[in-house]
Amino acid sequence: MSKMILKDDNHPLFNTDQMFFKEFPSDFRQIRYFTLLIVQKAPPEIKELNLLEQQISELIKNAVKHGNKSDPDKKIKVWYYFSQEETRLIVEDEGKGFTKIDEWNDFNAKRQECLKNNDFEKLADYVAYTTEESDYHDGGNAMFAALEFWNEGVVFTEKANCVAVGKTYPKKQKGITIGE
Repeated sequence: MSKMILKDDNHPLFNTDQMFFKEFPSDFRQIRYFTLLIVQKAPPEIKELNLLEQQISELIKNAVKHGNKSDPDKKIKVWYYFSQEETRLIVEDEGKGFTKIDEWNDFNAKRQECLKNNDFEKLADYVAYTTEESDYHDGGNAMFAALEFWNEGVVFTEKANCVAVGKTYPKKQKGITIGE
C-alpha cells in the first residue's frame, strides 16, 4: 500500500507541546525568509538540512498560494519543533482547505502502482496532479516529495487548512567502540 495523506484532527502530530510558534502574512515574496526563520532553530546535527528547508518552504508556499491565495491580509501560522532525533511542523492557513485529498491519494496510489510495475507508459498519465484551480506551475510534486520525506506522516485536519508533518532521524551512537 502506498503512503497516503491522512485527515485526522486528533493525530499526535497536531500536539503543539514544546513547539515554537510563528505567525506571518501571506507574502509569497517572503516565503524563503520565513522558512529560514524557522529552520535556524534546527540543530546542525540534522542531516539533510537543505532538504528540510525545501520541505518546510513547500508547505509554507502551499499555505500562502493555495490556502490564502497570496492575500497579505491573511495569516500563516506555523508551529515547529526540532531535535537531533525529530522534526515536527504544523502549518495552518485561513483558506477553505485542501478539499481534494481523497482524489489526490487515489491519483498517487495509481502513480505508485505504475512505478512499482515499471509501467512508464502508463506513468505518463500520472506525472502531475492538477485541478481546475491549478496554474502551469502546479503539479502536486511537492506533496509526492512530502510523503517520502516526512516519515512520520502528512496529516491534515478535517477542514484541511492545517497540515502536520513529522520526521524522525536515526539515533546517533554515542561513545566509542573499544577493540579487543
